[in-house]
Amino acid sequence: MNYSAGTPSPPREGPIRLLVHRVGNDHPKACTGRRLLDRGLAQAPPRSPPRGVRPILLDPYAKTPISRADADAARRGGLLAIDCSWNQLARTGHFGGAEGSGTPGGIHRRLPWLVAGNPQHYGRLSELNTAEALAAGLYLLGETDRAADLLAGFPGGGSFFSINARALAEYASAADGDAVEDAERRLLA
Repeated sequence: MNYSAGTPSPPREGPIRLLVHRVGNDHPKACTGRRLLDRGLAQAPPRSPPRGVRPILLDPYAKTPISRADADAARRGGLLAIDCSWNQLARTGHFGGAEGSGTPGGIHRRLPWLVAGNPQHYGRLSELNTAEALAAGLYLLGETDRAADLLAGFPGGGSFFSINARALAEYASAADGDAVEDAERRLLA
């Protein structure tokens, strides 16, 4: 069946496309987003995405956590991370749009509480680098093997999964954002 420009395309089969929008305000040697792009493991988001196709935007300010209920949307539009410095996160202008409104960037979802395994923020709650954020997103969307492969080439990549093993298992088994929030409350209690 052919799909015209006005007809939404069917859900993508296969792996979730990883998208990285580089802001460029972080340290080049510590920039995992740049390395993902350079290695061909992620791509820049399209300037003009197909109509009705929106990625899942990993937004630390979103109310709703990412869950396996978002997998179909991620297969259609991809999983988008904004690669920027933690020190300037609020000033990027890429977050704070209305959830689900498509501005900016897509369907806003936050990652649930996870601990950083990267050398720059090791042990800090929710201060993940771009590679860790995308790997966590893949894991929670059901692409667990690919998530592990994504971090294999980064310092601290293996420790990210060992530090967060219990939390990732709980979050991945949750059916939707509400169940992920319940898991967060249990784990942080």
